[in-house]
Amino acid sequence: MSIHPTASIAKGAQLGNGVSIGPMVSIGQNVEIGDDCSIGQGVSIEGWTKIGPRTQVFAYSVLGTPPQDLKFSGEKTELEIGSDNTIREFVTINRATGHGGGVTHLGNHNFIMAYAHIAHDCSVGNHVILANAATLAGHITVEDHVSIGGLTGVHQFVNIGRYAFIGGCSAVSQDIVPYALAAGNHARILGLNLVGLKRQGFSEEQLTALKKVYRVLFRTHHNRSLALAYIQENCEMTPEVKHVLDFIQNSQRGFAKGITSKE
Repeated sequence: MSIHPTASIAKGAQLGNGVSIGPMVSIGQNVEIGDDCSIGQGVSIEGWTKIGPRTQVFAYSVLGTPPQDLKFSGEKTELEIGSDNTIREFVTINRATGHGGGVTHLGNHNFIMAYAHIAHDCSVGNHVILANAATLAGHITVEDHVSIGGLTGVHQFVNIGRYAFIGGCSAVSQDIVPYALAAGNHARILGLNLVGLKRQGFSEEQLTALKKVYRVLFRTHHNRSLALAYIQENCEMTPEVKHVLDFIQNSQRGFAKGITSKE
């Protein structure tokens, strides 16, 4: 373990083996940091915050602070961060609210770039990329393998499906369906995230099935009920297609539409 002499480590904080703590770091009494983590200069970690092993936190990030929610009244809430994450400079991640579930969660193997913000009660999966200054408002769910471009803002209670890619400078006010490429203000579906899916090893059969579904959802005049009924009757029910259907059926805010309604 390496702790810089200017760091402030409160009594009660738990530090794992091989942890490196840089200068002017502040760590609160209820913080737990796993093995082989690196905490850079000026980082502040507060509250009931747990960080998994091999996570790197770069300079001046602030983790575990109270939620920016006027309804918050000081109750005990948590921030959970998994393993093997990279959290770059000036990132802020807030604890949850009591009425929102009590836990803000960041999974494993995520890359959170500089100035990004993850607000209270968010649940972010694994292998997610938030580019510089991407911002998640409260109560957002981000599934695995999602990429969100820089300077993009995501509205409260939005869900973003797995393997979706959202272009930079977008404003996301409705759910983004899995495997989609989206961008704009307000964000619209441009098509499948084909480049990303191919890089992740999706087969031509998987892509063909998803393309057919996306044509029905985003290139026809069908409303949601008709589109879902048509897909269930006429499309191959691969695991990916089933996930898209489940995601849409469970959408509370409605999902972003395509850029055109023509065939």
